[in-house]
Amino acid sequence: MSAVAHPERIGRRVASGRGRRTAERSRPRARLLGGGVVWIVVLAALLAGVVAVNVAVLRLNLELDGVSRERSQLKADLASVRAELSKVAATAQIERTATEELGLVAADPDDMVYVTLPPR
Repeated sequence: MSAVAHPERIGRRVASGRGRRTAERSRPRARLLGGGVVWIVVLAALLAGVVAVNVAVLRLNLELDGVSRERSQLKADLASVRAELSKVAATAQIERTATEELGLVAADPDDMVYVTLPPR
């Protein structure tokens, strides 16, 4: 079974081209290894890109949360200002209605009388 015991098999291998096939097979393996390295680099770049996109999305979400909090605070401030404005407008309207429709006038401070109650 060894090459020494059967010299005709050696001749047949060379004649049949099996020796060339092994040499040809080693070249594609070298290409596969080179291609494998390229694929690893490509996949690593894609993964790095995915990580970078995720980091950018997280930063945008944090910024969005901050803006949302600020928006809520501004809405609360606006409601407070509207309530104050409504209060002031109601007082002005009451005074106008009292003077124009009812003919009332503001009291003179000199005409005011204060009543003091005895302590219990």
